[in-house]
Amino acid sequence: MTRRRLVAFVVPLALAGFLLTAGGTAHSRQPAQSPVDISPGAIRFDPTLPRLDIAYGHSDLDLEYIRKDASEADGCGTRNHEETEEAIVRPGTGHVTLAGVRYELEQFHFHTPSEHRFRGRTDPLEMHFVHRSAAGKLLVIGVPLRSGTASPVDRVLAKLAPECGETVALGDFDLATLLPRDRSTLRYDGSLTTAPFTEGVQWFLMAEQTVSPSTIARFQGLFGAGNARAPQPLNGRRLTVVPQFS
Repeated sequence: MTRRRLVAFVVPLALAGFLLTAGGTAHSRQPAQSPVDISPGAIRFDPTLPRLDIAYGHSDLDLEYIRKDASEADGCGTRNHEETEEAIVRPGTGHVTLAGVRYELEQFHFHTPSEHRFRGRTDPLEMHFVHRSAAGKLLVIGVPLRSGTASPVDRVLAKLAPECGETVALGDFDLATLLPRDRSTLRYDGSLTTAPFTEGVQWFLMAEQTVSPSTIARFQGLFGAGNARAPQPLNGRRLTVVPQFS
């Protein structure tokens, strides 16, 4: 793959975005933190790496507001920058397999603006699919969300769960439709983007999905100051593009 094609793959992380001005956690002293600002010079191409096999089926979903300030008296009326809307997936309805290891899909959640940057730019939203192996290892798929035509993601965010209220139930959702058709990935080793920022997380960034402008406005209206962590130093880490089509 030429450098032009490499850049074309990661550009969706940047176009139609805006500079990150929200709060978030400052640079960490740990060496392999997430998210990162993607630099073309750090990208390499390796089609020999193991394929990420994705097996997403149908699941009922419970969209709930994840609180970080439950102990505070005014917590229901404030927005902690690590809070989010999270969709809980029924056990056994989705998993990925990498190099013979199976990782179960537990939940997916959202950040605004997108946590991963490309040359300092972001998309309005980013969706994170969190998977866990039997040994407790984490694998996260990141999908930037760009303003455009409506997609199945709009259905997930059509009604947001209140911070101190009932969850929103969604029945019989086709999880596979939330991912882009192009399953090529940009991979790197990083961490959780919320406390305790545990390292050893395998990150797989994909091309963008689109959502309607009204969906973006609805989510950003709830998290007006943003809920994304600031980018962390690469510290010499390489970002590897692995081509794959569904």
